[in-house]
Amino acid sequence: MTERNHAPAHRHHRHHWRRDLVELAALFCAVAVADGIANLVAHGPHGPVLLIASAIALLVTTAFHTWWARRHSHAPPPPSTAPSDPAPGGTAGATSASASESATAATTALWRMRTTVRDEPGSLAAICSALAHHGVDILTLQTHPLPEGGTVDEFLLRSPQQLASSELSRAIAGAGGHSTWIERADAHDLVDTPTRVLGLATRTALDAAELPLALRQLLGRCTIHSIPATTLSGRPNAGADAPVEGVLEATVMRLRDPSGGAITVERPYLPFTPTEFARARALVELDARLGPRVPRSQDVLTLPEGNEITVRRADGSDLAAARAMHDRCSERTLGLRYHGPVADADRYLSHLLSPRFGRTLAATTASGKLVALGHLLWDGDETEVALLIEDDWQRRGIGSELLGRLIAMAVEAGCDSVYAVTQSSNTGMVAAMRGLGLPLDYQIEEGTLVITARLDAKPVASRVVCELPRAQQPYGQHHPR
Repeated sequence: MTERNHAPAHRHHRHHWRRDLVELAALFCAVAVADGIANLVAHGPHGPVLLIASAIALLVTTAFHTWWARRHSHAPPPPSTAPSDPAPGGTAGATSASASESATAATTALWRMRTTVRDEPGSLAAICSALAHHGVDILTLQTHPLPEGGTVDEFLLRSPQQLASSELSRAIAGAGGHSTWIERADAHDLVDTPTRVLGLATRTALDAAELPLALRQLLGRCTIHSIPATTLSGRPNAGADAPVEGVLEATVMRLRDPSGGAITVERPYLPFTPTEFARARALVELDARLGPRVPRSQDVLTLPEGNEITVRRADGSDLAAARAMHDRCSERTLGLRYHGPVADADRYLSHLLSPRFGRTLAATTASGKLVALGHLLWDGDETEVALLIEDDWQRRGIGSELLGRLIAMAVEAGCDSVYAVTQSSNTGMVAAMRGLGLPLDYQIEEGTLVITARLDAKPVASRVVCELPRAQQPYGQHHPR
């Protein structure tokens, strides 16, 4: 808080009789001088000349006084330096700070950079000096020691807008860095690492389905494969035998999945460091200790005809209810959903309800009967949405409600598009996709209709990739492109 001392506008002085006498004498002197000048001008031979000279002298005196006052800072300050009173609540200060940040963002760029340096004194100082020479500001710095010697330094940089990444790489190479990797960053990267890791741990603790998303955000651009322990036929799955402590092999890490099987994380462009491996393993261990869990929040909706349904997250505990719903569905409904032999539909439910392969929403009646399922499935670099609604509950708006919520989840997960595999005769699914109000692409392949909705989501760099082995993916989770 700033305190200001304001000087009073005027001061009150006690009047004294001697001061009044002096002022009266000065007045008589002024009158006498004025009378003398008037007589001189009126009766003298050079009266007009004296008047002009007096006017010139007065102008010169005024100009000199003005110059003298400005030279000695008696004039008021210019508008650019004059202090302004802040608005209530600091609005003026906030506006000034916002304008300054906008100007900085317009002239600078954010970069994430990794480089490997020798583990010896002065190596980091050389990198910092090279960055400073190009006007680059270091915002954050992390060091990742390597077991074979050397250190991977990870920077968040703010550089001049005109500085190219190639020029930055050459400067780092000249300072002794090698295996340098640079990519654009954004404002989300300004959060420090401990804060980001704590946030990811909190999300993982609240929802088991967040583990693939948390790993993706922790490790950056990578591909995550969730491999179940057994195939659909009950045989052991190849690659699902990760040890408890996990395995780190350069650009691939394999971790044991607490729900069974293994989680494989691949990043072909940049080897993982032991520090990253330890962080990923800690998140997986947290998930294992907490066990199966999904958020228990639910929404009660009233259908147009007056019936109430409850929409909530579903998981493996809903397997029996989902199978019972399958038994009540017609062969046509199951065929439109799974695009294959109806007898195999029950086999995929355990995979569809697993949080490792996506998220599932369930719609139940007031009596608790499961009547609809909506799936958001990670399919390699793409994301699929699928709906299954019991025959007696179709055409009531349940599908549109589930689909809208699945799209919101896809945006939250960072997907840039979702697709639905169906048939042109499935008018309900087609209408639900059109009702999203999103740009749609239609593709018909071998009698199958693929509808792709483009989302206004985050860049591909922050997208989650989590997939089943191709041989084990349910019908409708992959299609020819």
